[in-house]
Amino acid sequence: MNTTINEVLRFVDENDIKFVRLAFCDIFGIEKNISIMADELPRAFRYGISFDASAVKGFMNVNESDLFLFPDASTISILPWSPSGGRALRMYCNISYPDGTSFEGDGRKILARATEKARDMGYAVKIGAETEFYLFKLDNQGEPTNIPHDNAGYMDIAPRDRGEHVRREICLTLEEFEIKPVSAHHEQGPGQNEIDFKYADALETADNLITFKSVVETVAGRNGLHASFMPKPLKNVSGSGFHVNMSLFKGNENIFSSQSRYKKEAECFIAGILDKVEEITAFLNSSHNSYERFGAFEAPKYISWSHQNRSQLIRIPAQTGEYSRMELRSPDSTCNPYIAFALLIYAGLIGIENNLQLSEPVDENLFEKSEVRKTLRTLPQNLHEAIELMKKSEFVRSVIPQNTIEKFVEHALKG
Repeated sequence: MNTTINEVLRFVDENDIKFVRLAFCDIFGIEKNISIMADELPRAFRYGISFDASAVKGFMNVNESDLFLFPDASTISILPWSPSGGRALRMYCNISYPDGTSFEGDGRKILARATEKARDMGYAVKIGAETEFYLFKLDNQGEPTNIPHDNAGYMDIAPRDRGEHVRREICLTLEEFEIKPVSAHHEQGPGQNEIDFKYADALETADNLITFKSVVETVAGRNGLHASFMPKPLKNVSGSGFHVNMSLFKGNENIFSSQSRYKKEAECFIAGILDKVEEITAFLNSSHNSYERFGAFEAPKYISWSHQNRSQLIRIPAQTGEYSRMELRSPDSTCNPYIAFALLIYAGLIGIENNLQLSEPVDENLFEKSEVRKTLRTLPQNLHEAIELMKKSEFVRSVIPQNTIEKFVEHALKG
């Protein structure tokens, strides 16, 4: 949406908007917001709205706590669940210091720089998100339990699948946010669901993912349920992943297409991600629980790639034309999508810049014992290992400010 500030102000006036929520994310991608009255919006656009950044994970210290939120007019959305007598508008924000300089830990700015780098190299980055989640019952006090909403399995239908009406409501609500859902189904685990929405530019997809999680949690609550994006909420059943689908366009040509003149560059992009993936896994899988998911139920463990094979870290789905892409299967929803996407884009671009050679595909089922597994690198086995690899990475330090890395480590190990 290419909405201007003046258009937003006119929309607020003409549609009886009473509240404006200024939204942003902490270092772990958890949405935060401050609500202002609608008549304060011109001030927000011009001067920003201050907040206590020392109270937000990964931001500032008490002795230097003030940061300012500046709403991005292009992200305007009416919150569909706000009452008609007090309608609320939401916008995502960029974050700045009191002197007007950008806050270096702002994930949206970090991602924007990554997409600018790609654009300077002649590429437009498109990203799609496949996000799994569980629906759990609430107890008599309205608190979440670990009892799944149903005992259905992969792509089951009602009455075994009790989540169909919840997914339908989620999809309809996403449309009110102008996010286009493309598919929805029951996943393998009891009470586990997946809803996919249409790919977009990297920054738009990151914003949409934050909105998506908010919609899922809100709609679940309205239906007397708890939605969990925890990577491994239940033992011995499927974990919930966040599969990242990436493609690069040169003009109108998707370089991941098998017919592309730039197929070699796509291979180099994949090689760059495979080369850096151990170093960035801490930011892709940011909780201790994340690592309980790896190596089973189609969650990867080994660093390899193949076509269609779901036991691989990266697979190339059987799609053609504009839908040709690579799919990274290791991330989960504990990541900050802005930072995760930025690291993946930079890693892939380094692969192109250095003409990295893509390894041969591994077409075996890596969930079964085989000799080839002994030849492959593995993802970090726990968060401590992932953080140690990340702390030694010159690549990560070239993308993420040192202060942000230190605060991430501090808070991640506590979690």
